[in-house]
Amino acid sequence: MSESSPVTTLRGKRILLGVTGSIAAYKAADLVRQLKKAGAEVQVLMTDYATKFIPEITLATLSGQSVLNDLFESGDTKAWTKHITLGHWADLFLIAPTTAQTLAKLASGFSDNMLTATALAARCPVLVCPAMDHDMYLHPAVVSNIERLAELGYHILPPEHGELASGMVGMGRLPNVETIVEHVSMHLKKTLDGKRALVTAGPTQEPIDPVRVLTNPSTGTMGFALAQELAHRGAQVTLIAGPTLLSTPVGVDRVNVTTSAEMLQSVLSHKDADYIFMAAAVADYTPVKTHALKLKKQKDEIVVHLQKTTDILAQLGQLRSDDQLLVGFAMETGNGLEHAQKKLEQKNLDWIVLNDLHDEGAGFGTETNRVTLISKDGACYPMETMPKQEVASALLDHILVHCE
Repeated sequence: MSESSPVTTLRGKRILLGVTGSIAAYKAADLVRQLKKAGAEVQVLMTDYATKFIPEITLATLSGQSVLNDLFESGDTKAWTKHITLGHWADLFLIAPTTAQTLAKLASGFSDNMLTATALAARCPVLVCPAMDHDMYLHPAVVSNIERLAELGYHILPPEHGELASGMVGMGRLPNVETIVEHVSMHLKKTLDGKRALVTAGPTQEPIDPVRVLTNPSTGTMGFALAQELAHRGAQVTLIAGPTLLSTPVGVDRVNVTTSAEMLQSVLSHKDADYIFMAAAVADYTPVKTHALKLKKQKDEIVVHLQKTTDILAQLGQLRSDDQLLVGFAMETGNGLEHAQKKLEQKNLDWIVLNDLHDEGAGFGTETNRVTLISKDGACYPMETMPKQEVASALLDHILVHCE
């Protein structure tokens, strides 16, 4: 465990630990012990199937609290409201392991046991740790439920690749306890309440005539994922979006623009944000002249004269204050690391996110991304291919921890 993690960030924190019916439930004992050792107060909730894998008395003894399972405990007239009080009490709700069954219930808003009912009532972040066999984890229904949970604001710690209870080897293994505690620590270490964040996303369209534009294939998915994740962490988020079909994330203030000039104007009006993430694919060139009428097909060739657009990111790098965080993005097709580092230095950025259009699972219009995060001190953090919402969460985890 790193020197900066749990002892200072978990002391006095109140953590709900949900345990569901996976063979990995045996790890809950060590998880409770580690959380308690770090100074947290732990209340365990278990599903009926979880008790088949690890006795309630084990987790009750380690946590120092009675384990809660039934919404209607006999002899306690107030038991049925505990899911409400617990949902308000906790600083974080950790569900580890989370089975496919519980993922489905959470994604659909079920509340048929103490764990799922408390998740609906929770005002704190909920960190879900899926664990199951490889084929189950890759099933479209499970993938869809995980994506839905991310949309609802749940935080997802993906499983690891390794040997599974079935004897197979693949994705689905619950991460080790130290990794889970590190993620709990990161979620509690840094919140963005009261902070202002600016995110740009999507393409720009530079008009040639009323029916033709210069543009690119960007869908805005990465920028929208970042805006959503920043909002989930408490930031006041302004999202400046080029033309895209994506829906506005909950809690985000969206400004629609079309051209690079419009994006420049909107960005400069929000340039005082505490955190700025420039994920938009802004056109580098725009037509010198926009024709008022549609150009007719009269010749085999047509010449369109282009001029450079204003470099919005470079302008922000010049105007920024010392206490702002400025993050740029670089889409490359060769010598990516060299080009990204040069861009970071020239434009006075704190971080740059590099991805290569030729990498499998990366690029425009994909549901996943594979990026490398580069800091101004030259440190590189390559990441595995993940859904873009998970990439957004991982990027913020790295960046915000280094802001401490």
